[in-house]
Amino acid sequence: MTALTVRLPNSVHQKVRELALRDEISVNQFIAAAVSEKMASVMTLDYLKLEAAKGKRGDFDYFLGLVPSAPVMTGDEI
Repeated sequence: MTALTVRLPNSVHQKVRELALRDEISVNQFIAAAVSEKMASVMTLDYLKLEAAKGKRGDFDYFLGLVPSAPVMTGDEI
């Protein structure tokens, strides 16, 4: 495990302490969880961008063309 010094504004530090206490975890656990959540979010966005870049408009149009015509369902109107 790595130790890291982080400077936080007093107001942020106080709120983190309150939230950690409410969740019955340490401030360190709260911050580690918050960093992990942010990291997962950024990595997911990166992954989705890479996957989207692989898409081909022709493939989309092909599969869209396979969808049968049907009346618009109530509530789906534009």
